[in-house]
Amino acid sequence: MTTAVTHKPIDHYLRADRMPHIWCAGCGIGLATACFVRGVERARLDIDKMAVVSGIGCSGRVAGYVKMDSFHTTHGRALPFATGLKLGNPELNVVVFSGDGDIAAIGGNHLIHSARRNIDMTVICINNFNYGMTGGQLGPTTPLEARSTTSPYGNFEYPFNLPYLVAASGATYVARWTVLHLRQLERSIAEALVKPGFSFIEVISPCPPVYGRMNKRPRGLDEMHYYQEKSVIRNGADPKDTEITFDGPIVVGKFVDIERPTFWDYRQKVLDKAREEKRL
Repeated sequence: MTTAVTHKPIDHYLRADRMPHIWCAGCGIGLATACFVRGVERARLDIDKMAVVSGIGCSGRVAGYVKMDSFHTTHGRALPFATGLKLGNPELNVVVFSGDGDIAAIGGNHLIHSARRNIDMTVICINNFNYGMTGGQLGPTTPLEARSTTSPYGNFEYPFNLPYLVAASGATYVARWTVLHLRQLERSIAEALVKPGFSFIEVISPCPPVYGRMNKRPRGLDEMHYYQEKSVIRNGADPKDTEITFDGPIVVGKFVDIERPTFWDYRQKVLDKAREEKRL
């Protein structure tokens, strides 16, 4: 007697030969990855015309687990690499999937300029409030008073409010969800993938072994209970009002969804004008 093997609908998007994954028990990156591939399915995109780019860190491993053209780049350089891919082949749907340390710290300069240029790509930033892969150090999004391995008495550096940062820099689509909000995150990713311009989704995710343990939430379930208790859905909220504080509310939702010519649109407009004036 043979037993039928039941495959999950997302299996064909994943590299089964790379499993099991490296993420810790209770980590939310796997949930975010599942939302990503379901978002691709929802948007009905051709995965042969997709490229996933990541930097260094726990979240950067996503690029190695999805069955798409993927590039694991150097620390903080995922966005300029992705920019080159998009400009080299405008037909590609380019996605950057990486963490807050990679995107907002060493890669922070690239983040604001990619948004400013309105490069047509989707950025999914997993924010676990610390450098989880390298020991749980203080990061650019660690809330005030939160503990880390390099701020054992509590953080006293003001963190970035990432939705406010990218919205002020020119992003056309900005959202934030936690990994508890699976259906909302899936829909948001599907929207962002087909939205022209620079789309940015912040995904709040647990890091139980380091950030969670340092802040009395040592299990992924502890963090999920916190998200359930503290999350406030405010679609259309002004991004400047979405700051995250330690043990405070987490404002989630879609904050920005606007139209603005992309980098490629303006490039074509300028070149066409130059040809008309016979300057090219």
